Amino acid sequence: MANRATAIATAPQLAMRSPDVVMRLRRMGASFPTRLSFLRTLIRRLASSGATVRRPVWSMDDNGFGDAVYTLRLGGHDYSLVAFSCPLPDEQRSDRVIAEAWDTSFVLYDGIPDKAEIERLRENAPRQEAGRFGPRDLVLSRANKSVRFFEHVVDSLARGRQPERDRLGEVGYLLRTTAVYGNGKFGIADRCVLAEREGLTGPFQAEMLTVWLIREFSHDLVEHVARRRSPETFVPLAPELRRHIGVGNSTGLGMAPFLANHPQLLNNWVFARETALARVRAKRYLDAAALDRLGDLWRQAGRHLDQWSVEDDSLMARILGLRGEWAEAQAWIDPARLRAVSSPVASLLERSQFMSVDFQELLAALVIEMAGAENDDLTDGMAAVRETTLQPGMRLPALRRLLRDHYGWALTIAFDRPAETAQFWYVSEEKLEPRLGRRAAEAGADLELPLDIARQVQRLAADLEDEAETQTVAAFLARFPQHRHAVRRIQMAAIAPYSEIRDNLLSDRCLPINMLRCKLAFFGASKFDPRSDRWTRITLFQGAPTRDEIAAGETDDCWLPVLR
Repeated sequence: MANRATAIATAPQLAMRSPDVVMRLRRMGASFPTRLSFLRTLIRRLASSGATVRRPVWSMDDNGFGDAVYTLRLGGHDYSLVAFSCPLPDEQRSDRVIAEAWDTSFVLYDGIPDKAEIERLRENAPRQEAGRFGPRDLVLSRANKSVRFFEHVVDSLARGRQPERDRLGEVGYLLRTTAVYGNGKFGIADRCVLAEREGLTGPFQAEMLTVWLIREFSHDLVEHVARRRSPETFVPLAPELRRHIGVGNSTGLGMAPFLANHPQLLNNWVFARETALARVRAKRYLDAAALDRLGDLWRQAGRHLDQWSVEDDSLMARILGLRGEWAEAQAWIDPARLRAVSSPVASLLERSQFMSVDFQELLAALVIEMAGAENDDLTDGMAAVRETTLQPGMRLPALRRLLRDHYGWALTIAFDRPAETAQFWYVSEEKLEPRLGRRAAEAGADLELPLDIARQVQRLAADLEDEAETQTVAAFLARFPQHRHAVRRIQMAAIAPYSEIRDNLLSDRCLPINMLRCKLAFFGASKFDPRSDRWTRITLFQGAPTRDEIAAGETDDCWLPVLR
């Protein structure tokens, strides 16, 4: 991966955006999903394999409580979503990680479970972290209903009519996951079980498959309850409305440090996206089909923005501003104008530098989408088997050059100012999840996580000042072992230029929501709906093909969802 990435980055025809631009928190917090997003990769794999979903088990009472199994074959392996729906008092319904009961719980199972295995999962899946799981349990998840909207859809279908389009557009999901666990957590299968399996290679593919099947379950569940309520007048969901119903998700601080803790993986994700953007930017001209596609996507993005509203005042102001900019700039994509200029995509991207960061990132996502399958090969390099290792034989002059070239931003931060160390990251003893504290007001700074990357780099730079030029990293670390972590990250930057968030994660200006949005955009999330600067709601698979559409040959033309 490193050699391949370096070769692409240094190719003269590709002008990559600088990490000093791309890896700032404000820009990361303006991320939009692209064709390279993980759920889009999964949809293409399902479509290319002709995957068909069977439902061998559906044991639900009139109120939609019971269990179900959905099975499909992908890459020569059978996978099953085992779903459980349980009564839940309103006072126990919570999206917080400390909740202990949920409306629904799920396990992605390796194979097709028999009755004994379903019974085992029935005893454990609803308990989530408190349950006992084994190596055939691949992903563990749970979800709550969007209660009012779920009831609205049930009531509408039972009465023989479709749900109100405005309410559907406002909510966009029937179930909202509060966790989707993979990679060996709570005793489920380790990542290595799936890492090389055809169809599930790449980041978070098993988790995305789980969520896609949960979406199918939610559609079936709401129709089942409506049909049982009034079988004489029931009507099913209209196909266009079914497609627009995705899966909600509530994501908080637990996910935020992931990007800082997995620098190689972060680099691979961003590097793939930036390479795709550079490839499209390098096009000398756009043919008629590409110009038509550009116009269609521009109008789609505009309709998406019009249908995206949130309660958060700050983000809503940005959305309103972006709507205005997008409408104002539509003249930019006039086909006659773009045919008359050399390198039209580069021209559009350069012109966007006078617009907001939100506009710039939406335009970048759009032109990647316009290129279609041309960049799909880049998804092969988005996983990381392991992080890079320390290079003990490196001489200190080389280390100093890397520090200066890639971490100059860190050396400018004034850590003697209280505002620059106002926050600290720690792990909650109760839920073993990352949390963020205020240093001046909360206890626990003595248990601080090592996410103070910039401060560590400054301390390393100070200790390097008087060291001999001939000294090796090994000799230096023998005397200063506390710098091992920072040295490894600096060495990594030589082959992974997008591996570091180039901002101070301790500053009072650090908003975790920016890290959350960046990661969730790579997942393929849309309709970001922050409820504070520490957690957000999103929608996954909204506008994506359903199982029937996949079986009929539908592909993944589902960049930004629009209710038509």
